[in-house]
Amino acid sequence: MFAYCVIEYPVKTLDKMFTYLIPDILKDKLKVGMKVLVPFGSSVVHGIVLDINDSYQDDYELKEIIRIEDEFLVLNKELLSLGKYLKESTLCNLITAYQTMLPSALKIKNQKSDYNLYEKFVVLNSKDNVILEYINTHRGKKVEILERLLEQKEINKKEFDSGALRELEKNGLVKIVAKKKYRLNNSKKEILEKELSDDQNHVFNTIKNAIGSKEVFLIHGVTGSGKTLVYIKLIKEVIKHGKTALLLVPEISLTEQIINIFYSYFGNDVAILHSGLSKTEKYDEYVKILNKDVHIVVGTRSAVFAPLENIGMIIIDEEHSETYKQENNPRYHARDIALKRSEYHNCPVVLGSATPALETMARAKKEVYSLLKMEHRVNKQVLPECIIVDMAQEMKKRNFIISEELNNSIIQALNNNEQIILLLNRRGYSTIITCSNCGYTYKCPNCEISLIHHKSSNSLRCHYCGYTKLKDDICPKCHEQGLSYLGMGTEKLESIIEEKYNTKVLRMDADTTANKGAHQKLITAFRNQEYNILIGTQMISKGLDFPNCTVVGIINADTTLNIPDFRSSERTFSLLDQAAGRAGRGLKPGKVIIQTFNPDNDTLKCVKNHNYDDFYNKEMDIRKILKYPPYYYIVNIKVCSKDYDKASSNATKVGRYLKTNLDSKSIILGPTTAVNFRLKNIYRFNITVKYRFDANLTKVLKDLDELFSTNKDVYLEIDFNPLQL
Repeated sequence: MFAYCVIEYPVKTLDKMFTYLIPDILKDKLKVGMKVLVPFGSSVVHGIVLDINDSYQDDYELKEIIRIEDEFLVLNKELLSLGKYLKESTLCNLITAYQTMLPSALKIKNQKSDYNLYEKFVVLNSKDNVILEYINTHRGKKVEILERLLEQKEINKKEFDSGALRELEKNGLVKIVAKKKYRLNNSKKEILEKELSDDQNHVFNTIKNAIGSKEVFLIHGVTGSGKTLVYIKLIKEVIKHGKTALLLVPEISLTEQIINIFYSYFGNDVAILHSGLSKTEKYDEYVKILNKDVHIVVGTRSAVFAPLENIGMIIIDEEHSETYKQENNPRYHARDIALKRSEYHNCPVVLGSATPALETMARAKKEVYSLLKMEHRVNKQVLPECIIVDMAQEMKKRNFIISEELNNSIIQALNNNEQIILLLNRRGYSTIITCSNCGYTYKCPNCEISLIHHKSSNSLRCHYCGYTKLKDDICPKCHEQGLSYLGMGTEKLESIIEEKYNTKVLRMDADTTANKGAHQKLITAFRNQEYNILIGTQMISKGLDFPNCTVVGIINADTTLNIPDFRSSERTFSLLDQAAGRAGRGLKPGKVIIQTFNPDNDTLKCVKNHNYDDFYNKEMDIRKILKYPPYYYIVNIKVCSKDYDKASSNATKVGRYLKTNLDSKSIILGPTTAVNFRLKNIYRFNITVKYRFDANLTKVLKDLDELFSTNKDVYLEIDFNPLQL
């Protein structure tokens, strides 16, 4: 018997199967998908068994598998197939694909450890007549223990006197057994079932009737239309059919909120998977799924690989979110994986959003997906009033940060004991530190990007590579005290708002949510009205429900609008419309104030009118003219090296190779320097290919990838359908 394995090294030259003999002792135990330990050269490495066969073609001497590393962890047939799909669709290594599917505690290259948590119980260890005889002839705590065990069979060891317990154990009357315990446990609550609105009911019934098919639905529902309740009702139906369900959400903050709702409805029938969990908690949740102890998995992007079997429905909430696309290798989109799994399980995929991605809506308009609309909020409240404020005019009044309109709205809301959300999509205190004496500007030595001032830690940080240095009041170039701190992040806005309004202000960004459980703690505090104003980055813009929030202020709407990227308008519309949706979700009407230096911008006007369809039509016209998605597909190739000259010359060669070998109808742009040209001391050149159909593309890219796999100085990053160029 022979086992064909892929080993733990994520190197292109080793991206193939290696054959090993299966020793007699493992023949009845070894299964396809198991993690094993194998000899490789002079080393011992981990691998995954991809095939077991009776035949072997070559004639060189084979080595034996040393042992099975984990009999419990077995990648099933679907996940093994999914790994191969990931390799083909993203051009990653096969082992990298499988590593991506597993929680950190179970990664292929990890040493085997026992991450299980055990609880100790006391049980009887002798026949009833022996126990009864002991009870009749003795008194005290030992007898009480035995009498309770006769009634309850097993009792937690913590409940008993340890001395008495030791005596009974010594006499062979009781024994201690260890039982596995999950770290995350939540009980189901009695919830008053809410009636569905007409919009919700129509969507629910339409999708319910499609269970058992691989139809794809797009729920285009305005903010506050009650999509979550529809998801819950649908999942209940799926479970009634004896199937499982997978729900993806884009942010950890949203996971925490929706998990509490799902625990209330389903109790311990839910497993959660996201990066905010500890290594042991992730292990527990993964084991729950493997053991078939749960029917529902809720999580962020990587949860799309959860080892659920018999999936009846996959739901992707806020499907437009860019966090569903992984930016490092393998560069997959969770939506594509969900669609692939839907084909395997013959189950519907539900995509939900108030601002669907243009590509998704285009497919719905072409009836590739089924479009379902939810145009009204569940409590019959109107969508919030949106006001666009021209900051150029406000500057003349010396209102540099808070406009007169926003100031009046904040004061009125505070007087009415209502809450306010302020969105500023930039963290830190100051965004540019420059010397007014000599013009020197602090930049990251690794990335050529401005360092951000963080006042709380008195440091200057690069938000790309993490480089940090302590702030100094003296310019390092001219040695004068002439440093100026320009620009504004959430940390600076927080101090300004606290001083201006003398009220309780809460900040939510990547800095304040770095610790475990911080998201939930901050969200709960604001929902319980412990704070009056919430300041945050884009993580507060979608999905969160604060009924007492009546005012949303967008401090600088131009932050994302001015990014040189073909998706900047779409990104801005989505961010602002979602943020606007946080206002007026309760019984009181909401107001949104959008501060901008571009008041006549069409995207902002569409946000003001809550008009997604108008934005969609205008943006699609532009995309068609410029030949961008969804009219054309895109693949982006980055040529990267620590050496500028090598990166530049090889980028030219790659561009020339593409122009020679691709279809003449494909459009090749570049090479040009990337937007962030130097990151982590790596120089990066961009080549973008636009195509509608190119039969040569995959082969050409594979050949290029193969060619550079042995180049120690230059490497390629190939990204299909990138969200950023």
